Amino acid sequence: MKYLTTLLSTLLVSLFAFSTTIAQEVPNPRVSPTMISAITVNDTYVKVVYGMPFKNDREIFGQLVPFNEVWRTGANEATEITLTGDVDFGGSSVPAGHYALFTIPGPQEWTIILNNGLGQWGAFRYNQELDVARVTVPVENLEEVWEAFRIQLEDVDGVIHMMLRWDQTGVRVPITPLP
Repeated sequence: MKYLTTLLSTLLVSLFAFSTTIAQEVPNPRVSPTMISAITVNDTYVKVVYGMPFKNDREIFGQLVPFNEVWRTGANEATEITLTGDVDFGGSSVPAGHYALFTIPGPQEWTIILNNGLGQWGAFRYNQELDVARVTVPVENLEEVWEAFRIQLEDVDGVIHMMLRWDQTGVRVPITPLP
């Protein structure tokens, strides 16, 4: 009986120690970290949350990111944008809200899409019927190579310029807060 009690006690202590060890493991960080860009202009707060992939000696646009196909605009989950006020988004009137941000890259121009399909991994469940706005912007060929994909927001005389840059490609979308 003493042997059985000792065995059970040892098993319980071992099980507790093992489960505590598992609970303390730190998850591996994402290869493409989550980034946030945010700005406030004229009482309108704009925040973009996206996964930041890296070039890593790969051919990006036209290869890793195919031309003329819907892209999540980053890595991991679909990029999301929050607008706390109504805006003119590249020529389209968009009400305040929280949207998925998709793009369709092309060699000369990109289509930038705001969509109500939130909470997606990638663009696998993209549904065009949920589009709120679609705007077309020209491609800027950059002299500098951007190793990491970046979305930056900048105030230029009361107009927010949302700039997307990766490799030697950039696009810019003007976002004007409405009164």
